[in-house]
Amino acid sequence: MASTMDGLTTEQRDVIALVRDFVEREIIPVAHHLEYDDTYPEAIVAKMKELGFFGFAIDEQWGGAGLNMETYARVCEEIARGWMSITGVINTHFIVAFLLQQFGTDEQRQRFLPKMATGEYHAAFSMSEPNCGSDVQAIRTRAVRDNGEYVIDGTKMWVTNGERSTVVATLVKTDPSAKPAHKGMACILAEKRYPGLSASKHINKLGYKGVETTELVFDGNRQPEANLLGGVEGRGFQQMMAAIEVGRINVAARGVGVAQRAFELALAYAQERQTFGKPIAEHQAIQFKLADMATKIEAARLLTQKAARTKDRGERTDLESGMAKLFATETCMEVVNEAMRIHGGYGFSREFEIEQLYRDAPLLCIGEGTNEIQRIIIAKRLLEKARG
Repeated sequence: MASTMDGLTTEQRDVIALVRDFVEREIIPVAHHLEYDDTYPEAIVAKMKELGFFGFAIDEQWGGAGLNMETYARVCEEIARGWMSITGVINTHFIVAFLLQQFGTDEQRQRFLPKMATGEYHAAFSMSEPNCGSDVQAIRTRAVRDNGEYVIDGTKMWVTNGERSTVVATLVKTDPSAKPAHKGMACILAEKRYPGLSASKHINKLGYKGVETTELVFDGNRQPEANLLGGVEGRGFQQMMAAIEVGRINVAARGVGVAQRAFELALAYAQERQTFGKPIAEHQAIQFKLADMATKIEAARLLTQKAARTKDRGERTDLESGMAKLFATETCMEVVNEAMRIHGGYGFSREFEIEQLYRDAPLLCIGEGTNEIQRIIIAKRLLEKARG
């Protein structure tokens, strides 16, 4: 299909337009109220399933739309612009779809992906634990093979969709004595239907309301060997790291979307609010803020699109996704802060949406690897490339 002036096909533009319209009609009018009450968006999620959103990043042979990573990133930007929490509902779902499509056995793809495409199955993704986050190799959750099953014990933390998910892609240790540690890891597609797996508590958060973030407890949970991703032990760390690149592109897109919404609100308010007999948008101090905000948002968007296109080509993307995640989320923090300042006292009030965006933005600098970790990854990759 022919590309349009912005490099997107007509089909891609239609999908993005569908999502934008959905956000305007179904999300923005109710998001502020749902966020304030920390209410799970049942009606929105049901409508997303009906419209096929849960199959966006799943190949057509499994009943999905087969969107590439660039279109997926743009879709996530649009959704985050409406309410960042909604991107959390589908992001981990798409990460698991990526894992299955890239590393799953034929049987695993046939068993999970068609039901994930319709939303009948809702997937979650779990690496972090109470005592480790970015240091993934320090996990303690153990899976022991026993009579055709894996017996899993341990606690996972910060699991988005931890309660409502059907299957959780879970990083475990199958060989705690392995050196280096990552060689003793595996990914288990842990299904909730087997006893001994439960969401033990909801985590109260500053922002990112409405989507559940839970602790997961594995207590003698027995999963069939058929749920070992790819059917081979020792590859879990590499599988999860490949998937986290997808997550970082998503988080970058979220940063662009949240920043875009904050900018739009600030731009509108600056034209309405008057001081000294004229709109504050006519004051040079405000104009400088708006110019810097718009410029950095566009730069963040371009970095995110570059990372997505690199992933689409099947290339290594730790550098590109790290840069996009770092710049887009730091830009988001800066833009939301400036938008609040443009709003003045009203930006500090819960009656205005800016206050919500101000609480959502910090998570993006932490999620899918802190920005400090991103800087380390970027620097190591740059040095590696310099050495040839």
